[in-house]
Amino acid sequence: MPLLLSVNLGRAAAVAATDAPSGLTGIDKRPTDAPVAVRAPGPKGTGGSGLDGDAIADLRHHGGDDQAVYAYAREDLDRWAAELDRPLTNGVFGENLTTSGLDVNDARIGERWLIGDTLLIEATAPRIPCATFADWLGERGWIKRFAASATPGAYFRVLQPGVVRAGDRIEVTHRPEHEVSVALVFRAMLGESELRPRIVAAGPALPASLYAKARAWAGETNPTPAERPRRTGG
Repeated sequence: MPLLLSVNLGRAAAVAATDAPSGLTGIDKRPTDAPVAVRAPGPKGTGGSGLDGDAIADLRHHGGDDQAVYAYAREDLDRWAAELDRPLTNGVFGENLTTSGLDVNDARIGERWLIGDTLLIEATAPRIPCATFADWLGERGWIKRFAASATPGAYFRVLQPGVVRAGDRIEVTHRPEHEVSVALVFRAMLGESELRPRIVAAGPALPASLYAKARAWAGETNPTPAERPRRTGG
């Protein structure tokens, strides 16, 4: 049975590597035993995390409705722990939700999860690695290694607010018929350009900016400078 192993919250702290004007990051997320309210935080640029008590330090690249919740599988953390030969605790990748029993990377854009009794979330996009993430882990060549693995974890928007806690059941209530998984979008965005025209099949379940790029890649529109691919976030 798919389960929520932990709910992880971060506090803003100063780090050496971040392009946030404040010099702060909330990537250091730690499990909490308390119930946590989750809701749509508002548009990117003004809305932060969807989880009460979780800090987002750089609202330009993180947070907002389409990145309200970030999930990563314990199974993927275990594989990284074996490869890196070091323990990796729940939340260490900056994920809000550490899951068990689900292939998070295979979640399709627009896939919906019911967590606990009330929280309904919808997959939107993969996490794209950044310098803050690399500095936080302290692993040489981390961005390239993470990109090559195609195990990015998934961002979600909140469709129905709720309260969650460690041990809650996760139920996949809707899985779209298209084939556009979080991992496929990640691979397309980070080098496998031949995959890019396929992303448009996910439709407006993608974040608006990514959907515009997908339409351009599929030849449905001419890309503007704002729609051309660029690496942001972490």
